[in-house]
Amino acid sequence: MPTRDVHATTRTTRTTRAGMLTALSALTALAAAAAGVALAAPAGATAKASAPTPPAFLSAAELPPHPSSAWTADKVKDGVPDELRFCLDAALPGYDSRYRAFRTDLDTSARQLTIVVASDAKAKALATRLNKEIRSCPTRIEQSDPEVEAEFKDYGTLPVEEGAHVYGLHTETSYGATDIRLLSVGRDGHAVTVVDWSQLGDFEDAPVPAFKKTTTTAVKKLY
Repeated sequence: MPTRDVHATTRTTRTTRAGMLTALSALTALAAAAAGVALAAPAGATAKASAPTPPAFLSAAELPPHPSSAWTADKVKDGVPDELRFCLDAALPGYDSRYRAFRTDLDTSARQLTIVVASDAKAKALATRLNKEIRSCPTRIEQSDPEVEAEFKDYGTLPVEEGAHVYGLHTETSYGATDIRLLSVGRDGHAVTVVDWSQLGDFEDAPVPAFKKTTTTAVKKLY
């Protein structure tokens, strides 16, 4: 009957156990190092890295140049500017929006409103609705106040990102006060922006080419 080398078996077992202990120690060290890196990372770093960058807004220098006054830009705020509520409020409930207001030292002012939605399809639908509300706004103005006459012009589309559309709106009261506004709606992906410029005057006073350039810039800056 063959005999076993007890000493050889014992040495082999000890060697195997030593190797396993070494491997386990290495794995433990790696795990500890990984945990140390995770603990060393600033709180919220992962959330910040994955958070989408919000759309950028126009700067004062990107507004249509005023012949005698520089533009001043306010800080970006949450909500909808009062000047846009009459024409657009029906299309905006339920959306989170942000805006920036601009002003000159005289009677000229402007606003940019931006809304980010969940998908490109929803953004397209919102832009369509906003365009519709702007086109129907002159009729609603006259219906709300018989002392005001409103005139509308469509200045066409702009080939920027998913497209933009530019409009003019002139109002005149029975006592002779006149106001001219330029409005545009543009879209890039799932973000929609509205640019609104206004001052005292008529269509002849509206800087349409410069406003189209401003609208193009606004849409390009969304993302």
